[in-house]
Amino acid sequence: MTFTLCMIVKNEEEVLNRCLLSAKKLADEIIVVDTGSSDNTSSIARSLGARVEYYRWNDDFAAARNYAFSLASCDYIFWLDADDYITAENAELFIKLKAEIEREKPDMVQCAYEMVTDGKPALRFMRERFVKRSTNFTWQGRVHECIAPRGKIIRSNFCVQHLGSSKPRGSRNLNIYRKWTQEETLDGRDLFYFGRELYYNGFFKEAENTLENMLSGDGWYVNKIEACLVLSDTRRAQNNREGALSALFQSFCYGEPRAKSCVKIAESYHKTNQLPEAEFWYKAALLCRDHSEEGDFEDDYARSLTPLLGLCRLSFEQGDLKKSYDYHKQSEVLFPNHPSVEYNRNYFDQVGIPNDC
Repeated sequence: MTFTLCMIVKNEEEVLNRCLLSAKKLADEIIVVDTGSSDNTSSIARSLGARVEYYRWNDDFAAARNYAFSLASCDYIFWLDADDYITAENAELFIKLKAEIEREKPDMVQCAYEMVTDGKPALRFMRERFVKRSTNFTWQGRVHECIAPRGKIIRSNFCVQHLGSSKPRGSRNLNIYRKWTQEETLDGRDLFYFGRELYYNGFFKEAENTLENMLSGDGWYVNKIEACLVLSDTRRAQNNREGALSALFQSFCYGEPRAKSCVKIAESYHKTNQLPEAEFWYKAALLCRDHSEEGDFEDDYARSLTPLLGLCRLSFEQGDLKKSYDYHKQSEVLFPNHPSVEYNRNYFDQVGIPNDC
């Protein structure tokens, strides 16, 4: 069983070496498609054994990825972005995954994808990662492209980390969406991502209108839940607190409550000193389960650290030092080295541990 790594890149000399060194042992063949670099990206790829080809950029990520896939010759194809990374632990997991693929011969393998911020996983969700070449899967979507799942699918705990780079986000994706909307009507998934790009770029009212449009039509329930979260942020940015809360509660219409929604509700009540309400929703967040295998953008902190820190502070503000300390100890067990946990530890060390603890 052989594997081709396919990548599309542009001006990635800052991170490409890190990515390819982490993935090189997993691939029997490496295809790097350069979409217009002006730096040393291509020479770095060649120095690490990649076959480098060129593609004229046309504001379509799916088209570029499909071209890269068309060049693959191995049994299975997998993809990475230049700012992705495979840890040594996950490289070991790949050995087990490869044996499973040889045994099960799936059409697609979905694996975990972690977005890392400040050295810590911030979001986690499942992505299509390996596909059987003979099934002729194709990428869809000019931006935030994906492969529609079909056939025999298996899931793996093999994980790719997205470390990012120092390059500014910019308006590239937003500009592609604006051009795209002039040519055709976007479906629910792309309306969600368009609205999110509008929000990231500060077009709050336009983002609000786009997300409301998305929520009024067809769309995958996970995208609708996430759209409610972004819609809440757009309204909060326009000083519409009630509208922001309404959007968070609306997310419950599309499925089981998510911890991120509960935490945001709790924080909204906390800011207005509605402490019993804030306490209720912090506790609700602790009861939410992990939905990452359903495709959610899962934030592990939202189900653990964030509500525990909120309850620690809230109990302190209510004058219940014992309860505040109890919540601190719960967070300390889970995240002993987190800066906020260390801050609280230092505080309790200074004032002394409450009686009966």
